[in-house]
Amino acid sequence: MERVLARRALLAGAAAAGAGIVWGTAGEAVAGGWRQPVEQGAVDAEVARLKWRLIRLRRDIHRHPEAPGQERRTAGVVARELRAAGLAVTTGVGGHGVVGVLRGSRPGRTVAYRADMDAVPPKDIVGGGPVAAHLCGHDVHTTVALGIARVLARMRRQLDGTVVFLFQPAEETLSGARALLETGVLERTGVEEIHALHCGPFPVGQFALTPGYGLPGLDKAEVVLPRPDAPDAARRLAAEIGALSTVPLPRTPADIERLVADAETPDGPLARFVVVRAQAPEAGNVTVSYRCWPQERYPEVRADIRRLATSYAGAEVGFPAEPFPAMVCPERDARTLARHLRRALGQDAVTELHAAFPPFSGEDFALYLDRVPGTFTFLGVRSPGAPITTSYPHYPDFDPDERAIGLAVRAMAGWIAERTHMGIAP
Repeated sequence: MERVLARRALLAGAAAAGAGIVWGTAGEAVAGGWRQPVEQGAVDAEVARLKWRLIRLRRDIHRHPEAPGQERRTAGVVARELRAAGLAVTTGVGGHGVVGVLRGSRPGRTVAYRADMDAVPPKDIVGGGPVAAHLCGHDVHTTVALGIARVLARMRRQLDGTVVFLFQPAEETLSGARALLETGVLERTGVEEIHALHCGPFPVGQFALTPGYGLPGLDKAEVVLPRPDAPDAARRLAAEIGALSTVPLPRTPADIERLVADAETPDGPLARFVVVRAQAPEAGNVTVSYRCWPQERYPEVRADIRRLATSYAGAEVGFPAEPFPAMVCPERDARTLARHLRRALGQDAVTELHAAFPPFSGEDFALYLDRVPGTFTFLGVRSPGAPITTSYPHYPDFDPDERAIGLAVRAMAGWIAERTHMGIAP
């Protein structure tokens, strides 16, 4: 972990050094000394003016869900809104990705904000579904990012540095971030850090931070059993591999409530876990996917799977070259964000998670955090008295409280302005 953080610090420093050359956003100190960043009160006033426009925008995106890799219409809406706000816009980045660049009027740092645009594919909806649907909150994420862009664009004269907005396709398939990064967008824009929000099962108005934690990665295995009794053997092996799980997947709303409470418990049952899905869908084959925390446990779990599989004569076991990495949020940055949120929205606006959620699929924001530091925060979208499944991603009754949109824009516009302001010498 120390090597990863050191690498992130080195990359961030290199990005900062190149930002002035590539984009001309880093420069000399402000004449006359230190300047105050954009004021939170001014941000709040802008958000109040935009609130209903943003809700209508979210509803429009929600009515037109697009599966991973098919986000043509959504990308068009995003590009239109960014251009209307006066940002420099590039489309077709890493597929249907959209990049918007907002340059403030004063020197400062270059900070990125990422939003994912795709809807949940039918196979990934809990219980299945007929078509792709916005049941993970990406319509909210996209709307929040557009709101931040509009607010900060209207305050450009008070804004330091540069904000790079990354609207990413194909998060649900864990392929969009890699495609976007392979275009070199972080290097071209000189991004020094990156931030994001994700809808979560917390009360509307509350933000759940993950200092030192985040979301587990994903590893897979395939076992082939070339035996006369292969179908029966595969079913037995699938059950044995599934028994490696230390945490059961949630099956009822009460299970989800327990998981959320456990994640907020220091040194609780989710501080270290393995969650395995093992199936025998074909004669003689076992497919395995699993998540673990911490990610240093991947070799241990792979060894357990291999040991169980090779106890069956002739079994062949295959793994991908590397597991998909866990998303680990830098602790210092998360705690700095917590202080900002409490100042901006009140002491009750923040809760802290002490574990990663095992049922969540991998989150490809991990690939950004492997390049530069940043934060990933859960945005509470649970309405008072509503069942927890209405705020838990991928459930068919997922129905986020739209008041969270304005709160998120208030919080993150002020935070991004604060981060672009940092580092200017007096």
